[in-house]
Amino acid sequence: MKILHVEDVPEISQIFADILSTKNCEFESVSDGRAGLELAVYHDYDLILLDMCMPKYSGVDFLLDLKHRRPTQLSKVVIVSALEMSSLQEQELLNLGIRSILRKPISVQGLLSQIQQKIAF
Repeated sequence: MKILHVEDVPEISQIFADILSTKNCEFESVSDGRAGLELAVYHDYDLILLDMCMPKYSGVDFLLDLKHRRPTQLSKVVIVSALEMSSLQEQELLNLGIRSILRKPISVQGLLSQIQQKIAF
């Protein structure tokens, strides 16, 4: 499984990489939303793990641009964020076509569950 992680905190990316390497996942991480968008547009990923709070180019920016440039990738996005969102905001994100929203701190089991769901999907 090929996974893209868009996260501006290197320590979090490293934790995800360590966990996913035990599951034989091909894992690519970028710390900038724009760089992540370019990868998501021009490469095929099975799963895109997206932080919402990034400097200069937010997760919302990423999602809106992805919707216009390669909408088929939206169903592969799992938001992984500590951002407080109202149920209306969550529903708007889900209506874009993303897979799901996970809250930080995320458990190892929560992360692996998303991978298992993608494999079964």
